[in-house]
Amino acid sequence: QVQLVESGGGSVQAGGSLRLSCAASRTIFSSRLMGWYRQAPGKEREWVASTVTAVSTSYADPVKGRFTISRDNAKNTVYLQMNSLKPEETAVYYCYANYNGVGYWGQGTQVTVSS
Repeated sequence: QVQLVESGGGSVQAGGSLRLSCAASRTIFSSRLMGWYRQAPGKEREWVASTVTAVSTSYADPVKGRFTISRDNAKNTVYLQMNSLKPEETAVYYCYANYNGVGYWGQGTQVTVSS
């Protein structure tokens, strides 16, 4: 079993920045895939960004150029730096990790962007 704990959410005005953290209870060095998803009220959960290794990252088109995913294997933590936030990006942000083919989710952290 793996626990993922997100933090760093909050309220910010449009154009602002937030940095989300996801701390894993198990070493992320062995996790092939880690990523971030978000779910806005009344909408389905959507993929935001993911990292396979420290240099292999990918992003959903709406966040390219504004969000950056990174990982610190020594701290078992994955980060999501979010810049130039938009009101429509208000959502609960979830961390995801895949260990040996088994997926795990965090409990989510609320991000609210006001106009």
